[in-house]
Amino acid sequence: MNLTPSPMQMIKDGKKTIELRLYDEKRKLISVGDTIKFINTEDSNDTLCVTVIDLFVFTSFAELYDNLPLLKCGYNEDNINTASPDDMEKYYSKEKQSQFGVIGIEISLL
Repeated sequence: MNLTPSPMQMIKDGKKTIELRLYDEKRKLISVGDTIKFINTEDSNDTLCVTVIDLFVFTSFAELYDNLPLLKCGYNEDNINTASPDDMEKYYSKEKQSQFGVIGIEISLL
């Protein structure tokens, strides 16, 4: 999976343990125990492998944000108070969210 530098670094640092994605056909193939390889969108030589430890499927990011700990989803103490499901619209439209649903993929570094 491709990943921008900031969340990639947060995963490396152990600050982000849940990756948020659209629950499209590719993500429906993911199972607990699988290995995922993240590739930095700005440097394809920078990769990171993780193990899937849990999967959380929701109908929307609004539902996901109400049910998962956002500090594990890429937010920090500085921005947690302004966290909004609308933040995910820069990646996935509301139409796509309605069409596929969304998933939180809990991961652990290999």
